[in-house]
Amino acid sequence: MSKLIIFSAPSGSGKSTIINYLLARPELNLAFSISATSRPPRGTERDGVEYFFLTPDEFRRRIQAGDFLEYEEVYKDRFYGTLKEQVERQLEAGQNVIFDVDVVGGCRIKEFYGPRALSVFIQPPSVDELRRRLVGRGTDAPDVIESRVAKAAYELTFAPRFDRIVVNDDLRQAEEETLRVITDFLNEK
Repeated sequence: MSKLIIFSAPSGSGKSTIINYLLARPELNLAFSISATSRPPRGTERDGVEYFFLTPDEFRRRIQAGDFLEYEEVYKDRFYGTLKEQVERQLEAGQNVIFDVDVVGGCRIKEFYGPRALSVFIQPPSVDELRRRLVGRGTDAPDVIESRVAKAAYELTFAPRFDRIVVNDDLRQAEEETLRVITDFLNEK
């Protein structure tokens, strides 16, 4: 039976790097969950590949219909969410579905699927280290960094609600620990 692996983490914790490391392991048979969004496609993005692109009204209708496992309105008319039917299609195709979602969405998906899902929280070694990483990226203005750090402090309070916490103070070790955790989970009967 296919399984689900949920990742959540504060921005700058290394979650995307770890997920990409796992996706490159064919023996895990992982497929990335394709989310829906109400934002328009960027560049070469295609509907059904990077995202399912919906209008804000379509998104609201599908929320009302109960079509989402989780969703968030990031700001007015800018929604992101996970469609139940898409996840079910991927599971039925025999794929183990991997999610990269916020902490609230991660908790909702875990609640919906129970023991068929493993929730993993990637934690930075400290808030100060997280700030250093965000500054080191050189992609955000100082006020954006402080906003991300404040959000991270909030997100860290959710860590105990996840099945596993992986502290990323050394990327190679964090990747190897996560691989062991995922492999053990997938091999459980």
